[in-house]
Amino acid sequence: MVLDRNTAPYIKDAIDFDIQLKPYQKFVLDNGVEVYAYEGGAEEVMMMEMVFFAGNSYEKKNWVAAATNFLLKNGTSSKTAFEINDAFEFYGAYLNRTCYNETSTISLHCLTRYFKDVIENVSELVADASFPENELEIYKKNQIQRLTLNLKKGDFIANRLIDEYLFGIEHPYGKYSTEIDFNKLTREDLVNFYNTYYKEGKCIIFMAGKFPSNMQSLLNKHIGALPLNKKEITEITHPIISATEKKYSIINDAASVQGSIRIARHFPNRHHPDFAPTQVLNNIFGGFFGSRLMSNIREDKGYTYGIHSYLQNHVQACAWLISTDAGKDVCRATIDEVYKEMAILRNELVDKEELHLVKNYMLGSLLGDLDGPFQIIGRWKTYILNGLTEEYFYNTIQTVRSIQPEQLKALANKYLIEDDFYELVVF
Repeated sequence: MVLDRNTAPYIKDAIDFDIQLKPYQKFVLDNGVEVYAYEGGAEEVMMMEMVFFAGNSYEKKNWVAAATNFLLKNGTSSKTAFEINDAFEFYGAYLNRTCYNETSTISLHCLTRYFKDVIENVSELVADASFPENELEIYKKNQIQRLTLNLKKGDFIANRLIDEYLFGIEHPYGKYSTEIDFNKLTREDLVNFYNTYYKEGKCIIFMAGKFPSNMQSLLNKHIGALPLNKKEITEITHPIISATEKKYSIINDAASVQGSIRIARHFPNRHHPDFAPTQVLNNIFGGFFGSRLMSNIREDKGYTYGIHSYLQNHVQACAWLISTDAGKDVCRATIDEVYKEMAILRNELVDKEELHLVKNYMLGSLLGDLDGPFQIIGRWKTYILNGLTEEYFYNTIQTVRSIQPEQLKALANKYLIEDDFYELVVF
């Protein structure tokens, strides 16, 4: 067949694609640990993520959850930190740890044929982490050094303070670390947290990629035999105590030539019916490179290299946040333009051509986010940990496809109100 190069090929809009979320396989280990797995992909690689309900929501002393999670890999009763790292690197495997607000994770990426060799090492970290005193001291010194450097950066200060203003310094979403917090950490703190929330804590496993034929038996042997799920881990809620003032200007570095701007308000979580349609409004407002904030404040005014708005994806409560850095002399003008764009969305209907572009952008991005087994199980992980089902996925797609300018205007009048936003500039 000869190509007709005089005729442009047909371009199908992302909005017209039949987007499907492929199902996972679920099974339960002998100790009650639920495993959600998606097998696929062309390469002989796989990942396993153990999710523990051991985020900073559960700690009684600041930074204990993060320190415990980080130091899981830094020693057991039979191996040093070096030996543990060497055990994974020998097989080309990568092990990472991350601590969030409600949960923490141990993530393994490896070649399929070596899963049998490295899963035993993962099991050892969960069952026998020792938290050596010398490793804790190194960790504390490194964290204090990193914090000292970061405190000189306006954007770092702005990110810390805007969360504090929204949620309160005692709330998991609003608290942050200090040098005093690091110095107060003790090995006993970490061991107690580890025994409660890891060694006998609640765990869920997510897996993706090409699996070995005996994957389930290997999991049962090395993870299913651990004393996980022995303790009842109940969800902990914290009161939100927001700041009474809403406008702040802070000088962190008098010689700075720019200011870090954060404008934010409270917003409901994913279970609220406004969450999905507001994602469309947010993208028009400031959610991608072609947004109104970018077109006005970056392209037209030249006040900044980039400005973005987004909905924070916390489990219990969220926030709608606008973030940018601008020249010191145009920070006020930048903020004024943000509020002007809010007013336009409140008072004028979005053009249907612009709305069509944003719909295609959102659904095209969603297609990209589902390109591969790791991405598919990652989306399922988000839904499962937030108490959502595949119905949420398809309802969101339908919302994006069907939403009309009148609905967006109504949402703007409900949420894009200047007086509802906290405003912070750090110089």
